[in-house]
Amino acid sequence: MKLELRRAGDDIIDLGFGNPDVAPPEVAVEKLREAALLPRNHRYSSSRGLPNLRAAVCELYRERYGVGLDPEREATMALGAKEGLVHLLWVLLGPGDVALVPSPSYPIHLFAPGFAGAAVQRVPVGPEVDFVAGAHEAWEASHPRPRVLIASFPHNPTTATTDRAQLQQLVDFARERDLVLVHDFAYADLGFDGYRPPSVFEVEGARDVAVELYSLTKGFSRIAFVLGRADVVAALARLKSYLDYGSFQPLQIAATVALREARDQPAQAASVYEGRRNALCDGLTRIGWEVPRPRATMFVWAPIPTGEPSSEFALRALREGHVAVSPGSGFGVDGEGFVRFALVENEQRIAQAVRGLRALLQKP
Repeated sequence: MKLELRRAGDDIIDLGFGNPDVAPPEVAVEKLREAALLPRNHRYSSSRGLPNLRAAVCELYRERYGVGLDPEREATMALGAKEGLVHLLWVLLGPGDVALVPSPSYPIHLFAPGFAGAAVQRVPVGPEVDFVAGAHEAWEASHPRPRVLIASFPHNPTTATTDRAQLQQLVDFARERDLVLVHDFAYADLGFDGYRPPSVFEVEGARDVAVELYSLTKGFSRIAFVLGRADVVAALARLKSYLDYGSFQPLQIAATVALREARDQPAQAASVYEGRRNALCDGLTRIGWEVPRPRATMFVWAPIPTGEPSSEFALRALREGHVAVSPGSGFGVDGEGFVRFALVENEQRIAQAVRGLRALLQKP
């Protein structure tokens, strides 16, 4: 439908697809160009990532979170957070196993266990939801007992956040039940209003039970890492050695430079998304649509004001308001009743989207 409307000449403001649009730091782009000109950088690389790159992300963790990770034992590169998660669950789960998964959820969290032959036990998540209590209830309801608990804060799509106290509860829960805690930290760099999303490794005992996926996509560039529990990282690295040769080496070199020489880049990216959040939330409030103001991520999770099913409302927003949003049902059954806005247009375009939605909401 979106493509058809665009072909017909309609101006569609796409706030549906969460595709980061903030450019990487100039120093990284220049290093990418420089490295790509060297023939030796066009050979196969290592699926684990260049040693300097793994060292650089561990340096970031030491500086930002006070965590001393070993780049040889506790860090491996992924082509992206999605790829890293899927292959990680291949080494953690098998047919007949169960994973505890937040719901509503970024779709790969719900589907990745199935790729490994495992089943999913849903754990409710949201800004006003007690995720820890839900994990306890899901554990008791699951037979066989789960082997993996997936968490993701700041959360896509609901924008729910966490603190160190809650992360400590999740780590303790995983230790007591012999679970591997997988924390998808994709939005680590996008906190607003002074909020800094905590890493799971800031709490006691996390490195014994947890791995964390840290993505540079939102703040730096297009590379991710799996960090933490050494035996799990080693198992993933071994699997990936059969599957890929890592990212294009100039990309790894550019990412290393970004991590070491552009440490202010994530804050700059967060500032852009925070301005867009304000433009959208303030605009929706002015037209009578009250939505929670998220403390993190690049999304706004909005309860549907008309009571329509999310897919019907999203289709009407597209047809009548020329605004694309993601229906909550696309994030699992627990997402019904909401739509997700992605903050991937500038503030002027967001204001235009609000005007389109105002006309939509005012129709009988």
